[in-house]
Parts: sequence; C-alpha cells; structure tokens
Amino acid sequence: MIFQLENHNISFPPPELAEDDGLLAIGGDLSPERLILAYSSGIFPWYSDETPILWYSPHKRFVLFPEKVKISKSMRQVINAGKFIVTENTAFSDVIRACASSPRKDQDGTWITSEMEKAYIRLHQIGFAHSVEVWYKGTLAGGLYGISMGPVFCGESMFSFISNASKVALIWLCQNRNYRLIDCQIYSGHLERMGAELISREEYMMELTRDS
Repeated sequence: MIFQLENHNISFPPPELAEDDGLLAIGGDLSPERLILAYSSGIFPWYSDETPILWYSPHKRFVLFPEKVKISKSMRQVINAGKFIVTENTAFSDVIRACASSPRKDQDGTWITSEMEKAYIRLHQIGFAHSVEVWYKGTLAGGLYGISMGPVFCGESMFSFISNASKVALIWLCQNRNYRLIDCQIYSGHLERMGAELISREEYMMELTRDS
C-alpha cells in the first residue's frame, strides 16, 4: 500500500509498511520540517521532474561504517600525493548543482530536481545539510553532500570532475568526522568495494536512534 501525503499534515506512515521496492508514500512537500522528520524516521525522497514526490524506506539499507572503509593502495597513493585539498561546507550550492548535472551510468537525466536543490540548500542554511568539497588547483574537482542526523550521515549524492575526487571526499568524511554510520541508501558496486554493506531496516533504525 502506498500512502498519500497532504501538505498541511507533516507526518509519515510507519516505514515498515513500505512496498517491496521501498516506496512508502507519495506527495507532500519538501519543507525543512518534513525532510527532517523523514530522515529521522529512516525515510528519504527520490523522484524526478516527471513524477510527484516519492518517499522511500528500503527494507535493506546500504551503509558504510566509517571504521570499515576500505582504502586501496592506489587510493592511498592519491591521498598521500597531496594534489587534492579537502574542505567542508564551503561550497554547498556548487556541490549539489554539480551532483545534479553529472551524468550517471544507466540513468537518463538526474533525480536531483531544482525543487530538491532549493530544499537542501535551505537545510544547509539551518545546519542540517553538509557538503565535503575536493579541490584541485583551486577548482572544484569533486565532492558529496548529505544530511546529518546525529550519529548518522545520510549521504545524498557525490560527483567527480577528476578521477577519484569523490572517493577522496568519502574517505575524508570517514576519517575526519565522528559519524557511526554513513547511509548510502541504495546499493552501488564501487561503494561496496569501499566497504559498504547491506543491513536491515531494524539495524539501521537502531543506529539512527540510539544514544551516542
């Protein structure tokens, strides 16, 4: 059963009622209040310009425990070479726009709509959304952004204009911030090779809600 949300009622049905593909609800809005409630409940929006807002809560969550991140020998060489400079929260709008414009394998277009860009920029302005930027010779080369929910970083998207730049951003996040878990949401092969794994929704919610 897929639930219909109303703009005036900021609430969600229980996440465990999601469909097999994780789709839980449709409609509503992207107000800061609704987005914060969604992420704190293990729910996130994922849709395109051609559809209404779709809300997902997968039964299996693809996550990365920072202490388990796998850094290949070649990536260690890239990091140790020092050609990249990493910053945090210095160019959030540029990062999300780069993520939206970057082509994705097996995807036609982007799921980061202009409405989503504006919504996450608002979340950044009030301290919930964060970015990691990777620079090469003063130019933005890669990065990532996501939502901070206490001990969990809910990763939304990443991009690279130069090879390995997004991996540098993710490794930096693992090594320089005290998150217990990085939520990658949906399976991807390259993140699995970096140590990401599937856990149940129940395990994910325990990590999201337990005290630090």
